[in-house]
Amino acid sequence: MRLEKKATLVSTSVAALLVLIKMAVGILSGSIAVLASAIDSFLDLTVSLFNYFALNSAEKDSDDTFHYGRGKLEPLAAVIEGFVISMSALFILYEALHKILHPLPMEYMQQSVGVMIISFVVTAFLVMFLNSVANKTNNMVIKADALHYKTDLFSNGAILVALLLISFTGENIIDPILGILIAVYMLYSAYPIMKEGILMLLDVALDKEDIEKIETLLKNEKEITTYHFLQTRIAGSDIFISVHLVFNMEISLYDAHLISDKIEAKLKGLFEEDKDVHILIHMDPYDDSEINEEER
Repeated sequence: MRLEKKATLVSTSVAALLVLIKMAVGILSGSIAVLASAIDSFLDLTVSLFNYFALNSAEKDSDDTFHYGRGKLEPLAAVIEGFVISMSALFILYEALHKILHPLPMEYMQQSVGVMIISFVVTAFLVMFLNSVANKTNNMVIKADALHYKTDLFSNGAILVALLLISFTGENIIDPILGILIAVYMLYSAYPIMKEGILMLLDVALDKEDIEKIETLLKNEKEITTYHFLQTRIAGSDIFISVHLVFNMEISLYDAHLISDKIEAKLKGLFEEDKDVHILIHMDPYDDSEINEEER
């Protein structure tokens, strides 16, 4: 089993445990912050399950239906995760505002503090684990999951501090105000997740540094005259590169093909081993870039 899939199973199990604990205490105590955290953990559970199935499907080989594989399931999962975070943030915001207008006393404070301490510790270990997996695999879904649980870590810590303040001061208004701050932070954290996923779904090009590495390699190839129409895109862990290579008109097709294979191998070597690089090379006997540009 891929490390990424193991990570999603771990995050799913942790989210399920936290949902049961937080939901029980949140309902008993009447705390908007704890209840909001329980709802967020339930959404974490749903998203982690979806991420597992997305990763499981994304790694399947291409077939007659999907000639280029299912790599775009990964950015789609990231967009859905960002959307779920945003919707849960809006719900928390609504509940917080409602409690400000219709305040209710909080109960079971000791139990609430205890469950948030447990939640904070467990989430901290989960974030460290997911960050480690994300650094090793550079997988977009795991990075989004790690960021998601990182927001949970901050919110759990903030809720814990707020509950302690309420216990000492008796000011219940701290609870909904904190809920508002958590909601705003969740919306802020969801934006980059959704942005990266949407750009990938729209076939965004590789970043500038990667394109410069490709261009430097091609410019230093003495067996080709020049190149043009370099295009790149990324879909999850799949990288797609297409380029026109210009050869001397006297070269044989066989020799041009051998050179193209060598260049293709070098291009693949520019990227990490866990990336599946797809390269399409068009061999030109002369530089027809201007002619093709006019036709376009």
